[in-house]
Amino acid sequence: EGPFGEFTGYYASSPSQQPLIEVKRVYYRDDPILGIASPMRPPSDFSFSKCVMKAGMIWDEVERAGLSGVTGVWVHEFGGARMFNVLAIKQAYPGHARQAGLLAAGCQSGSYLGRFVVVVDEDVDPSDLFDVMWAICTRCDPASDIEFVRRAWSGPLDPLLDAASSTNSRAIIDACRPYERLADFPMVARASPELRQKVKEKFADLLATIGCG
Repeated sequence: EGPFGEFTGYYASSPSQQPLIEVKRVYYRDDPILGIASPMRPPSDFSFSKCVMKAGMIWDEVERAGLSGVTGVWVHEFGGARMFNVLAIKQAYPGHARQAGLLAAGCQSGSYLGRFVVVVDEDVDPSDLFDVMWAICTRCDPASDIEFVRRAWSGPLDPLLDAASSTNSRAIIDACRPYERLADFPMVARASPELRQKVKEKFADLLATIGCG
């Protein structure tokens, strides 16, 4: 039996011998409701639901561990709802962002088969990948703001698994403004939400023609 696809987007098992089942009767209904899942390269029929669930679980666990100031958590679907997790925080003290990243990488719901944890400020939407990558590009210094955790918890579904140790590594990316520079960090140049809404309403017909309605 097998191999079977998994949520990482790869076949993760070899054919194996399994018990033989002899089917004597089959019951069925017309127009059935099929409660099935087809693990495959994201997006799949269950990957988004796992993102919602995992985001809530990580948020709950880091707060129960004592982390304050969390304003949002999202687990991105392209990472199989495990491999690219983002937390937004309102920084309150030096080291707050690193604490958030380490807790998110080490908590029960964020640890297994993880890969990347990104911490952003409260003005960044953790569910918006464009927003997150903008923060990484403008607020993260690669030499000083990316921490690596080695020999972390992984499993057989990890395509990069170190088979000898059953572990992998994690990157914790601090994409927050440096705490000591919050007062003088350059101001973000963008229109207010109110102005953007007015423009959207004023040019609704034009925006609709280019797929932005």
